[in-house]
Formats: sequence, C-alpha cells, structure tokens
Amino acid sequence: MAKVLVVDDDAGIREMASLALEKAGHQVLRAASIASARRLLAEETVALVLCDIYLPGENGLELLADIQKLPHAPKVILMTARGSLETALDATRLGAHDYLAKPFDLRELVAVVEKALQPPPPPAPALPPMPGLFVGSHPSMVEVYKAIARVAPLPVPVLVLGETGTGKELVAKALHQYSPFATGPFVAVNCGAIPDSLLESELFGHKKGAFTDAHTDRKGALASADGGTVFLDEIGEVSPAFQVKLLRFLQDSLVRPLGSDKPIPVRVRVVAATNRDLVAQVKEGKFRADLYYRLAAYEIRLPPLRARASDIPELVEHFRQKITAELGLGETLPATEEVLAMLAQHPWPGNVRELEQVVRRMLINTRGLADAQELGRLLALAPTRNQPSPSPEPALTSLEEAERSHILEVLSRVGGNRSQAARLLGIDRKTLARKLKRFGINFENESTGEGEP
Repeated sequence: MAKVLVVDDDAGIREMASLALEKAGHQVLRAASIASARRLLAEETVALVLCDIYLPGENGLELLADIQKLPHAPKVILMTARGSLETALDATRLGAHDYLAKPFDLRELVAVVEKALQPPPPPAPALPPMPGLFVGSHPSMVEVYKAIARVAPLPVPVLVLGETGTGKELVAKALHQYSPFATGPFVAVNCGAIPDSLLESELFGHKKGAFTDAHTDRKGALASADGGTVFLDEIGEVSPAFQVKLLRFLQDSLVRPLGSDKPIPVRVRVVAATNRDLVAQVKEGKFRADLYYRLAAYEIRLPPLRARASDIPELVEHFRQKITAELGLGETLPATEEVLAMLAQHPWPGNVRELEQVVRRMLINTRGLADAQELGRLLALAPTRNQPSPSPEPALTSLEEAERSHILEVLSRVGGNRSQAARLLGIDRKTLARKLKRFGINFENESTGEGEP
C-alpha cells in the first residue's frame, strides 16, 4: 500500500485520520505544522498528502503550491471546517486532487484516498482567483463549490436544481464568471414569468412585421448572449410546444427569429434552472426527455437552507452588514444567541431569500438583530412549508365563529403568548382576554412572558 502524510494541527483529527488510513493498510507519517510537513517531504517520498487548509502561520494552499513544484509531486487532498467556493476554486486551480469538508466520515476519507491513489485523470484547466459570491461552509455547500469548480471551464449545458430562494442564479453567474465565456454577456430569462406566446420572441427575437406589435426588429436573449451565457430560469414551466423549439436550438446552435427564414449561428453557454422535479415531469409526459438530457449534461443540486442550518449565523451576519450598508443605517446590533437559536428552528420554506428578507425587516424595524420578540412576530407571519391549500368553496360561518377561529390560529402561531397575539390582532391584551372569555377559549400552551399579569 501507499505512504501517506497527514498534516493537521488538531491532534485528535490528525490521529483519527492516521489510524483509519493505517487500518486500511497504508503507512502514515504525521505532521502538526507546514514546517514539519516540509521537513518530512524533504526526507521521505510519499504518494499522497492529506492536509488541513487553515493551520497556524502558513496554510495548506501554500504547501500545495510548493508540492506541485516537486519533480514527483504526491497527490494532495485538502480538508477544512471553513469551506468556501473561493478555497474550492483555489484548490482546483493549484492542482489538489480533492477537497474534504470537516467533519467527515472516516469511511469517506479512506474511499477518497483510495480513489486518489488510482492513476491520475487529465489535469484540470487553471481557474482564476474568485471574489466571494456564496456564504457558507456546510459540507453540502462545499460539494456545490466543487461541482462549480469542475464544470465551469467546460463548454457544456448545466442544469441547476433547488427550491425557490436557494441561489440558483448565483450558481449560474459563477459558472459564467469562471468559464471560457466570461468575457461575454450574461443574459437571464425568467421563463415562468413570460407568457408562452411571448417567450419565443423573448428568446429568439423577431423581425419587423412578424406579428401585430412587431414595429421594429428585435434581437432575442440567445443572440444577445452570443459569446456569453444565457440563464433560463424556471425552465420546468415552458410548454411542450416551446420545448421543441428550444431543443432544436440546443442541437444546431442556430437562432431563427420570428418572421425570418435566415438562421443566425450563436455560440452561447446554456445554464437552466428549476425548482421542479424534471425527471417526474418526463415520466408524466410534461417535459421532453430529449430536452432534459440536453439541458442536464451536468447537474448541480442546491441544498435547502434547513439542511445547512449551521450556515445561518454566517449568512445572518453577511446580510446584516450588506443591508446596513445598502440602506445607510449606520451602526446596527448583531444577532444575539437567542435570535440565532430561533432562526435555526425555523423551517425556511423560502430558503436564503426568505432569511435575507427577515433580516432586512428586523434591521428596518429595530436597527439591529437583537430583538427576539420582533423576530417571533416576523416568523409568525411567514408562510409555512407544505401549508394545505384552502378549499375552493369554504363553508360559510358566522362573523363570531370566524373571529374565534382567527384568534385561535394567531395564538397557535405565537405559542400561546397573549401579548404577542394581541399585537398581531391589533387590540390590547385586556380586550383579547375578554374575547377569550366570551368565546370560551382556554389556550393550554399559553406563554405570557416575564412580567405579564
């Protein structure tokens, strides 16, 4: 088996990884610093280096750069608890074989090392340094960063999947920025917001007189994006008839404006996105299988915010600084532990976009993120995930029954807190108490809060 060097200043992780690799049959050398690793590399020939990125003094990226200069450079796998798109891109650019997010499963570590020790694939194209586009270092986001780094330089269509508000357009912009098309335009089209009758003109353009309101020639989004990237958002909403036209373009790269019989060749990178299950739509006959396979030459799936709750504190602070500067609010208070705990428990059906909206509203209302009561009010007003649709013809009730039902719903949403419920209902607490008595409501989960009578 192979000789492996493990470099990490955390003795527990260093030893745990070393023992797992020794158990798998490898000979393992250990180093607690970059300086110690350099000494061992000068004395020993190793097949692979497993190195943490953030070490005291120098970092793992610097060691990686030095290793690449060696005559017989070993493979390098970097690991970190603070993963980002920037470090993933830098690692790829400098020639790292892989990039692991801590904490990792030891079986995953051994599998990654075994794979790295196989004959090497062709070297990846160089990627430029990257300014921050994404926030978060959860392992699921690190996988997204790695996927972007792998496919960005390649001229293939990419399908970005994820719930509303997860950042699909950010992925498209990153793919554009670090692709051979980066010097060209980035053109975004929301396919779900444009009626099908207008979408063909929007994408392919039209000639003067092609239809009633076509008073001048118009270049479509595909021709406008020539030499760059076109981002087709909500691609799952387009009709079967339009799918045929889009498929034809993906096959021959020719744009045919409405009212013209002269096709125009364009060179454009296509990135599409949807929050729908396109595979299910293909099975149901709602989406063409051949178009799906054309668009999904490579897929990137974004995790929902609830699946990476550990990123919420970093996202909240990022949004606080960003929104404070945008709105010119001056000094604003950062989030307290209580506020962060409440945010971590929210299901976030609107994902990162919803979180940004909540942070913005809190900053406007309280000039900070320290008021847990205000946050509770905002979260109580938020839509809930998988909320059942109302009946199209609800049963009619008396005004008194409707009022009683509404009061119960508000109390339930605020956990029984009568003061908060009264504020949401626009009445004082004594009025609410009288209504509860009149309607015979005895809310068991009541939480009156400190100092309430």
